Amino acid sequence: MHALAFSAAFLSAVSVALAKPAPGLRARQSITALTTAQIDAYTPYTWYASAGYCAPSETLAWDCGTSCEANPDFEPVASGGDGDSVQYWFVGYDPTLDSVVVSHQGTNVDDILPLIEDADIVMTNPDSTLFPGLSSDIEVHSGFADAQADTATDILSAVQTTMSTYDTSTIAIVGHSLGAAISLLDAVYLPLHISDATFTYVGYGLPRVGNQAFANYVDAMSASVTHINNEEDPIPILPGMFLGFVHPSGEVHIEDSGEWASCPGQDNPSTQCIVGDVPYIWDGDESDHDGPYNGVEMGVGC
Repeated sequence: MHALAFSAAFLSAVSVALAKPAPGLRARQSITALTTAQIDAYTPYTWYASAGYCAPSETLAWDCGTSCEANPDFEPVASGGDGDSVQYWFVGYDPTLDSVVVSHQGTNVDDILPLIEDADIVMTNPDSTLFPGLSSDIEVHSGFADAQADTATDILSAVQTTMSTYDTSTIAIVGHSLGAAISLLDAVYLPLHISDATFTYVGYGLPRVGNQAFANYVDAMSASVTHINNEEDPIPILPGMFLGFVHPSGEVHIEDSGEWASCPGQDNPSTQCIVGDVPYIWDGDESDHDGPYNGVEMGVGC
């Protein structure tokens, strides 16, 4: 991946903004290290996020190389997208987790940075048909919202079919990079239409998706929300907080030492967490974006 050029004005704005913590960042609980067992428990979800990069023909047959072989008992139900205007996605059932699994394709750093920085960075209210009843205070990245809307009704239908077919009420939603952003919006969207389910969200290399009201809404949901950042990956510090974007709670940061640190709160400024470890975009390392996440590189075999 090549180094990306940023305008002097943009870098100056980032520098000033990131020096000013968002409200509520001062009071923190202690940062804790995850155990080996806790880290390993994420691995099935990591492989599903990796498989999100594979073409629909491969995921529907569950024949996508290493990423599929890692969860050999998975039962695919539906898949779609063209990998261009619509990100790949798939839905199916994992008998070991006894869970529906929803996965969205991510994208590489060269592709996601322009999306984060261009006109699509403007925040908008989520579509009221897809997201009925949300407060008008909640705003999200318009580019991410458009990408989620492209597949929302197909995903909902496939999830409902899978729940009925396999008699499960547990739903896991995963993704990496752009896929993590789409999946986080799915984690808000699906509970508005499915009331009798337990939701788990696991995202990797997640950029900021919405404003303070959005982050607070995610924190108040009953769903389990975890977003995992790898070392000096620059994507999770974008779009900048100076633009009004805020991460929800649930950060896990993989440090250079290999320790996985659980970082309480929203955008925890500790140097053990992504905001403190990568305070400026030029401190980031694009090669960390794809992993490894406990040995898993995103998109393996696709």
